[in-house]
Amino acid sequence: MILRPLLASLMLCTAAQAATLGTSTLPADAGGGAVTLFYPTAATGRAEKRGDLTVSIAPEAAPAPGNGHVVAISHGSGGGPWVHTTLAQALVDAGFTVVLPLHRGDNWTDPGRPGPDSWQQRPAEISHALDRAAVDPRFAALRWDRVGGFGMSAGGHTMLSLAGGAWSPERFRAHCARHLPEDFHTCVGLATRLGGGALDGVKLWLARRVLDWKFAGDDRPRTHADPRLAAIVAGVPLVADFDLTTLARPPVPLGLVTADGDRWLLPRFHSDPLRVACQGCELLADLHGGGHGALLAPPPAAAQLDRLACELLCDPPGFDRPAATALWVGRTVAFFQRHLLGAP
Repeated sequence: MILRPLLASLMLCTAAQAATLGTSTLPADAGGGAVTLFYPTAATGRAEKRGDLTVSIAPEAAPAPGNGHVVAISHGSGGGPWVHTTLAQALVDAGFTVVLPLHRGDNWTDPGRPGPDSWQQRPAEISHALDRAAVDPRFAALRWDRVGGFGMSAGGHTMLSLAGGAWSPERFRAHCARHLPEDFHTCVGLATRLGGGALDGVKLWLARRVLDWKFAGDDRPRTHADPRLAAIVAGVPLVADFDLTTLARPPVPLGLVTADGDRWLLPRFHSDPLRVACQGCELLADLHGGGHGALLAPPPAAAQLDRLACELLCDPPGFDRPAATALWVGRTVAFFQRHLLGAP
């Protein structure tokens, strides 16, 4: 095919022209976890190890002028800043500054409180991270009144909240009561799996008891408004606990990136109903054959994941990651350029 060498040439050309990725970290405070910023800089980058990933960055380098606009990123459950380096690099190449908070209790160093407890606090942590970065003298001149937002998985849930969506723990429990065997990992996470054996009945019974104990009857709608968010992209988002009528006509431009091979957040329960309900959404990319980890870029090394995590996050056989990454990253950057910069 002509497309593959063309894409490879295009990516090599882009890499050769890539801006140095400046990074700075604001330490955790009472309102949220540490905040990582990615930004253009004239400094020279160097390869550094971050977790199990090696990235080329210029830590604490002086910022260089960019396009003056900001995009906040909300990482997925158990995630962090470094698995979003490819998107951050592309945004910085386009002149954006990126703000990425570490969500408390649901990140790669502290994974102890995932689920509705985390989903409730995450949007406020995005707002708090923007507040903190906006008063940093190095970044004070940026446009903080109109920013973009991107999130994947639980981060996509964060962004749907910021796009006007309302959800509740009771809706989450009710979804799991109806679909627990089919959507098991949405409801239970990675603690265990269904193996088709005699223990499955015990696992399902116990999961239902815990879900009922923690979430039954808590139907107060959870919402969070931040008028600074002016354009939002949700990637492979968790959707099943939202009142989809609240996302039918989002008040801000809302883009979606989906993956039809997602085995963690099955599209039929999550992205598909959202695509039907959201009349104002723009489908930026539906990654054919892509799994839940298709938007982790660079992806975590398979050797660093246990077997279940790799089954849910590693690329399915035959998935063309370079082409898919070029597609969704390019369209996501273009989406923010259109809606924040007024680019055609």
